[in-house]
Amino acid sequence: MSSPAQPLAESLVQSVDWLAIAPPTVVAAVALAVLVADLFVPEGRKALLGWASVAGLAAAALLLLPLLDGDRSTFCLTGTPDVCSYTADRFTLVIQFLVLGGALLAALLSVTALKDARKDLPEGEYWFLLLSSAAGAELLPAARDLATLVVALEVASLPAFALVGLRRGDRRSSEAALKFFLSSVTATAVSLMGISFVYAATGTLHLTRLADRIQDVDGQLQTLTQTGVVLTLVGFAFKTAAVPFHFWVPDTYVGAPLPVAAYLSVVGKAVGFTGLILVTVVALPSYADVWGPALAALAALTMTVGNVGALRQQATRAYSAVRLLAWSSVGQAGYLLVPIAAAAYSGDAERSIGSTVAYALMYGAVNLGAFAVAALVGRTKTLNRISDYRGLYARNPLSALVLAFFLLCLAGLPPGIIGLFAKVTVFSAAVDAGLGWLAVVMAVNVVIALFYYLQWTALLFRAPEGEEARHLPVAPVTAAIALTGVIAVALSGAPQLVLRFTDTGLF
Repeated sequence: MSSPAQPLAESLVQSVDWLAIAPPTVVAAVALAVLVADLFVPEGRKALLGWASVAGLAAAALLLLPLLDGDRSTFCLTGTPDVCSYTADRFTLVIQFLVLGGALLAALLSVTALKDARKDLPEGEYWFLLLSSAAGAELLPAARDLATLVVALEVASLPAFALVGLRRGDRRSSEAALKFFLSSVTATAVSLMGISFVYAATGTLHLTRLADRIQDVDGQLQTLTQTGVVLTLVGFAFKTAAVPFHFWVPDTYVGAPLPVAAYLSVVGKAVGFTGLILVTVVALPSYADVWGPALAALAALTMTVGNVGALRQQATRAYSAVRLLAWSSVGQAGYLLVPIAAAAYSGDAERSIGSTVAYALMYGAVNLGAFAVAALVGRTKTLNRISDYRGLYARNPLSALVLAFFLLCLAGLPPGIIGLFAKVTVFSAAVDAGLGWLAVVMAVNVVIALFYYLQWTALLFRAPEGEEARHLPVAPVTAAIALTGVIAVALSGAPQLVLRFTDTGLF
């Protein structure tokens, strides 16, 4: 005779869809393997760890292909197969593709950066931290409950703190890591406080159940619920580097190794915006009147402060090129916020979210490309000033042309058609949602951004000053520049592919 506890034990046993969770699992497994292998690989062959990491990320990307057939869910509530903690749907796969692509390109840049660092960066720990962060970033878009969402967010963030401050004996790196750590820990604390309030009011953490129950909260708990919603949103605004929670970005990008800055500019943003989309549009659609105006105001403030900050960069200041890219990324975050805010007002929220994802894909490709060229120039010009790019066309014509193309894409000017297309998509999302004032603010900011992007572009083709220093090509960096260049050119030729690819299927 079975004991009463047996049926309960059996009810807790869940089947796991290993194919659905394969991409983040493979990256996590490779991270552990690289960390262990570091103990046995001789000093002269440490580069093998980097290539093993690149191979692991490429393998995880290939594992996305079998998941294209249909939505897959796992870790579901027993007896309720439609309430799950992990879902590999179209939205998940698009963001995982962006994360893996960004991590793969950052890994290619890292192979050369670690070689140039001459033991200032411990290789085994570096690769373990980069892959661990990528695994957390992959997990996040599949999360369908708040607990999994927060865990994935922290798995993505905690290794990133260490990556920023990993360079030995570098005070600038340590200061950057400290600023990044303090801001991110504050964001997490605020988010957890908000999530605990929401859970206390609704009794659930699953996003779909939360969306239903939060509409029928008892009147005595309304204030608690509203406070929880606001705190949760504030916490995620930190993660997206939205103004006024952006103060860590410029110093962190300058202090971090350049491949890590590139990784944070794309994958870090993807993580923050994905979490924000899941919390607002999926879990809290009934509170659109709260988060819609808040995100619209944040979008306007973020794009304005980011572009003005980039405009003020002095060409001869140390690390001004990296600082300009950092402030530019803050401005781009403002554009990314526009369609999420529009989802609160639009009758077609999925289309609005698709606009954000489309813009993120464009931004990811061209921004990583710009960082790749900066990494090439930084090998001979260690201060990486904007003035160091003067006459780049005379020294390295291909790199100059590619960087000019990336900057024109970011500015939204032909021949960077994909940048123009992405901006028009975001602009139309704001207009369709009735946010005409936000569309006007965006248009003004696009004009402001034109000045500093075109100023940098023009500098590439001016006559060089002083002795010309050749930028010796290195295979991994060249591969990263070539990959991003091919993607940007292909998408500029057929920009409609982006929208077709970003049919999120989130609803």
